[in-house]
Amino acid sequence: MNEAVAAYITSAIVIFLIGVTGYFDKLLKWIPQDVAAGMMAGILFQFGIGLFTASDSMPFIVFSMLIVFLIAKRLMPRYTMIWVLAAGVLLSLILGKMNPVDVSFSLAIPQWISPEWTWNSTLNLAIPLILVSLTGQFLPGMAIMKLSGYNTPAKPIITVTSIASLAVACVGGITIVLASITAALCMGKDAHELKEKRYIAGIANGIFYILGGLFAGSIVMLFSLLPKELVAALAGLALLGAIATNISVAMKNDSQRDAALITFLATASGMHFLGLSSVFWGICIGVIAHFILTPRSTPATN
Repeated sequence: MNEAVAAYITSAIVIFLIGVTGYFDKLLKWIPQDVAAGMMAGILFQFGIGLFTASDSMPFIVFSMLIVFLIAKRLMPRYTMIWVLAAGVLLSLILGKMNPVDVSFSLAIPQWISPEWTWNSTLNLAIPLILVSLTGQFLPGMAIMKLSGYNTPAKPIITVTSIASLAVACVGGITIVLASITAALCMGKDAHELKEKRYIAGIANGIFYILGGLFAGSIVMLFSLLPKELVAALAGLALLGAIATNISVAMKNDSQRDAALITFLATASGMHFLGLSSVFWGICIGVIAHFILTPRSTPATN
């Protein structure tokens, strides 16, 4: 664990330097909107199909949740997911599908862990963690912010999260990043029709994360009570709006539809070529496809 803490500190420092210099913002300018939307749709795709693959083992609960979702979406859209969760939990209790786990509530107490730097931990943990954090979380996280109409630069976000990562590293806290899935939930129209009001979802999310950290062990046990099929169905239904929005944005430009589709398929494939995630390869392949397929304007001739 000491070597892991050292790797967390190293990755936080490197990501801080990348953020504070502004190089990440320059990288984001190279990513077209349709490619970014295709990437996000690809990331969320697995959660969407998880809704239906969960029906293989618990069809009654999953399809009942889907029906409740559709009815609540029609009658009271703002509280849709609360009704879906309540229906899923109630049916699981009635049908005896809850997992037998003893739940006890106790406060989590941080413990200091001294870092121990080694070349092995730097090469095998710190460097992959830096690449995964930047390409798998910050990149799609910033992309979803821009797609949602928030033109916030990456520099202050990466800088602040890196400082926070340094602060928690010695108690075993892994690198803090933008959570692209959470961003898709909190920045979409399902959070609030007015984008100026969606910050409330972010604040509420932060409060629940603090509570989650304080009672981490207890909350893990509490969620382990729920059938995994219920959790999969809940995630799939919660992300339907974000999936629809990103597919719509990705496909709206006829001339770049192929590039967006290639990005979507590469990202959704789950490929791990050279140890890098499909998110990284989806963006790389999509950007290349975009620039190859985009006609270049030529100077007018007399």
